Amino acid sequence: MEKKNIILIGMPGSGKTTIGTELAEVIGYGYIDSDSVIVAREGKRLNEIIASVGRETFLDIEAKVNSELCANRCVIATGGSVIYRDFAMQKLKEKGVIVYLKLSCDTIASRLGDLKARGVALKDGFTLRDLYNERAPLYEKYADIVVELDGKTIEQSVQAVQEAVQK
Repeated sequence: MEKKNIILIGMPGSGKTTIGTELAEVIGYGYIDSDSVIVAREGKRLNEIIASVGRETFLDIEAKVNSELCANRCVIATGGSVIYRDFAMQKLKEKGVIVYLKLSCDTIASRLGDLKARGVALKDGFTLRDLYNERAPLYEKYADIVVELDGKTIEQSVQAVQEAVQK
């Protein structure tokens, strides 16, 4: 099966949702936000799910939802922690091209507020820097394409991703 979807991965605050919706509109694709699918399915916000079931169970729920997505010609914005479950990433690789929206930790820090309130699956005692250092190698590992976005506007970022996937 030809890969028909564009799957965006990256840190919280990297622009997966914003770039994803814009990119989908520009190229005439549908758009799926996997975090929104989780929220709809579970009937709670992400931070409420994590608080009620714990980080590891949340990661299992997230992986199950992402691995079961049925999509064709869609831009899919994943949650930043999807990379913690290899089976989900392998399923996503079968469904499309995986694009890592790469930003520096400093840029991410300038965009984010309270990580827990945002629904970030954070290990106890972890700082944003710890999270970045743990996740960045996993994003690199699973990405088919890495797009550097530091210093780019939304429009420039959308264009950079579009150009990268068309190569």
